[in-house]
Amino acid sequence: TRLETAGGYVGPAGPDCPMRTPQLALLQVFLLMFPDGVRPQPSSSPSGAVPTSLDLQPGTDGGTLQSSSEATATRPAVPGISTVVPTLVTPSAPGNRTVDLFPVLPICVCDLTPGACDINCCCDRDCYLLHPRTVFSFCLPGSVRSSSWVCVDNSLIFRSNSPFPSRVFMDSNGIRQFCVHVNNSKLNYFQKLQKVNATNFQALAAEFGGESFTSTFQTQSPPSFYRAGDPILTYFPKWSVISLLRQPAGVGAGGLCAESNPAGFLESKSTTCTRFFKNLASSCTLDSALNAASYYNFTVLKVPRGMTDPQNMEFQVPVILTSQANAPLLAGNTCQNVVSQVTYEIETNGTFGIQKVSVSLGQTNLTVEPGASFQQHFILHFRAFQQSTAASITSPRSGNPGYIVGKPLLALTGDVSYSMTLLQSQGNGSCSVNRHEVQFGVNAISGCKLRLKKADCSHLQQEIYQTLHGRPRPEHVAIFGNADPAQKGGWTRILNRHCNISAISCTSCCLIPVSLEIQVLWAYVGLLSNPQAHVSGVRFLYQCQSIRDSQQVTEVSLTTIVNFVDITQKPEPPRGQPKMDWKLPFDFFFPFRVVFSRGVFSQKCSVSPILILCLLLLGVLNLETT
Repeated sequence: TRLETAGGYVGPAGPDCPMRTPQLALLQVFLLMFPDGVRPQPSSSPSGAVPTSLDLQPGTDGGTLQSSSEATATRPAVPGISTVVPTLVTPSAPGNRTVDLFPVLPICVCDLTPGACDINCCCDRDCYLLHPRTVFSFCLPGSVRSSSWVCVDNSLIFRSNSPFPSRVFMDSNGIRQFCVHVNNSKLNYFQKLQKVNATNFQALAAEFGGESFTSTFQTQSPPSFYRAGDPILTYFPKWSVISLLRQPAGVGAGGLCAESNPAGFLESKSTTCTRFFKNLASSCTLDSALNAASYYNFTVLKVPRGMTDPQNMEFQVPVILTSQANAPLLAGNTCQNVVSQVTYEIETNGTFGIQKVSVSLGQTNLTVEPGASFQQHFILHFRAFQQSTAASITSPRSGNPGYIVGKPLLALTGDVSYSMTLLQSQGNGSCSVNRHEVQFGVNAISGCKLRLKKADCSHLQQEIYQTLHGRPRPEHVAIFGNADPAQKGGWTRILNRHCNISAISCTSCCLIPVSLEIQVLWAYVGLLSNPQAHVSGVRFLYQCQSIRDSQQVTEVSLTTIVNFVDITQKPEPPRGQPKMDWKLPFDFFFPFRVVFSRGVFSQKCSVSPILILCLLLLGVLNLETT
């Protein structure tokens, strides 16, 4: 039995069947003969597959193969191959040549914070880590080099003289897989999209769119340093108590503050929650969540092993207050100096732990009334120790270069870049001054009630428009997640579709916007194995309603909607459907030649061969149709 491969064949060897290497044309795909139930596995190196240490030499008995990484000729790829990053992919290293497990990548998609180390980003040069896996729990997709492979069971292969690089992998079940590396640049890229403008925006949205819409703390054997996501230990010298640094977060429909939410090491994020009071007069001075001192009257342990000797000053990092903070005070019907915002700045130095902690507080006054409530904001920001001020104030990227799902959608007004936002409601349903960030790839809807002030129609319209789209008004959206505000070519202008004032026949009516739908068309571009998401176009679609000037409208319900539409166009398949190729034997017409060559006898029986020919042709046609 002969098993043909790309660029050669595979077959048995022995005294009766000597090994031969015929000159065959290079094939683009495997033409393998398998037993029943055995099929090739067109995939990348399987997840969890580990290359064996066996060097594979071509032409060696015993079923051994060799990595042919020296072949540099570009060949068409095998169709239907998906890209999966294997647990360990290293080219064969003859002799004692050093193999780099983490080769330098031309694009580091997870390097989102300039001048700082991003968590689990194994290609981030700012981490200065020789072996990132010793610090990170895993490597983010795209931070290590990936390869595309097509694999079959190694037991089916005897010899390979394929010009493509080949390896033998061991999958999670312990089965050896023979794999050939795929290299075809034409099939690895998305198709280039047409430009999006006001003319074809609706057509693309209709064609591609659819329906829019507790960490465990181990007290034994503490590690010698913090890992990404670990809870941060704190120490209260006054009571000799070890605790955790908390970052309260909102839970439930009302966003009630959950105090037990721990802050994660190297996880910079912000949370918002709502506090409700049955009796604010008594809670004003007794509730520690309202007191500024409760946010800095402790120390932070530099490393987890400091909990074995918390009183040792070598392991303690004091919390430095960088803003003015006064104790809460009940003055008449007002609770003064209530903490409304807490911002922690934590500087770290790799495995040496936390080096500096500072906190700034924002305070406000509350009116004592039944059922009082207010929102608190908690911000946690990590940065490298002794990092320059210019780098620390640089806004993080939303991708490098392509957007990452869940990261903020970047907007531009003038030369100022910021995150696009949505409406956010307070506990009583009224519109809050704080707003939700628009996250790339995440459809969202939010609403609130805006209390109107007495004003003319134009001022009323202006106020509602600013409430819907936020201040300042977004003018452009970043095409990629790492867009530079100074490079105007990296931003696309937002298309606006306002309400049709001429459609209103009422002369004493005021047309006010009540809804804003943000429509975002985006697509993947670049390599199929490393796709980059980019924004093709954005449109603001307003919905309005009319109110009469005589009506005393005190509040109006506003709604904002975000709808992301994927318009990615993948490359065409490398080949079409198989076609029928009928071939007749060379002596198919021999019986008819004999019959027709018999002269007079053939004239008497001329009907018989014609009838036989018609029956044969009819049978062939029936076979082809079935």
